Amino acid sequence: MGGSQIVSRIGHASNPIRVAVFFSGSGTGMNALLSHQNQDDCIHKTVVCVTDKETAGGIEFANHHNIPIVVEPINVDLSKVERRLEQEMRIRKRLDDYNIDLIVLSGYMRLLSADFVEKYYPRIINIHPSLLPAFPGADAHTEVLASGVQVSGCTVHVVDSGMDSGPILAQRRVPVFDSDTHSILSRRIQIEEHRIYPEVIDLICSCHQFDLDC
Repeated sequence: MGGSQIVSRIGHASNPIRVAVFFSGSGTGMNALLSHQNQDDCIHKTVVCVTDKETAGGIEFANHHNIPIVVEPINVDLSKVERRLEQEMRIRKRLDDYNIDLIVLSGYMRLLSADFVEKYYPRIINIHPSLLPAFPGADAHTEVLASGVQVSGCTVHVVDSGMDSGPILAQRRVPVFDSDTHSILSRRIQIEEHRIYPEVIDLICSCHQFDLDC
């Protein structure tokens, strides 16, 4: 099967691919990416950070790197379906101001609607803390430890309308030990997440072709 390009142009240090990073929590992965982008020859640049949490720890990292922040919390007065669509409509309007080439999910804990994904597909990518398709969902580490598997890891994938089900771009394996706790396993995998995500984004922004026909 032939490969497909995720972004429509090649990034250059003088004209980098314009990235929006979505996050909900501590933002450590986002910080690793922003630090990577500080290299003079980096061909992608985060131009806006988007969060659904007004108190997200990652806001401090965005401020440190002088990246504009869009905070768009959900409206809990609406129904579950309506609140997601209404929040995404606000985000889409804000993204239009930044001429985004690529959306990078980095600990963003909301499932995107099919309409949102369709508008940007395949230009949304995510990193998940397991070796997909095994252990999708919000609590992969707990499920990994309960299963007794000896290997886990992380997966970078294109986002589709399912739960961690889009085409896989890259994976990194890490061992799972009998003595592991949730936090120990999480830290070990996080080290690899912080390495692999910028590497894959480098490839995407050089218009490296990936097989998206799965």
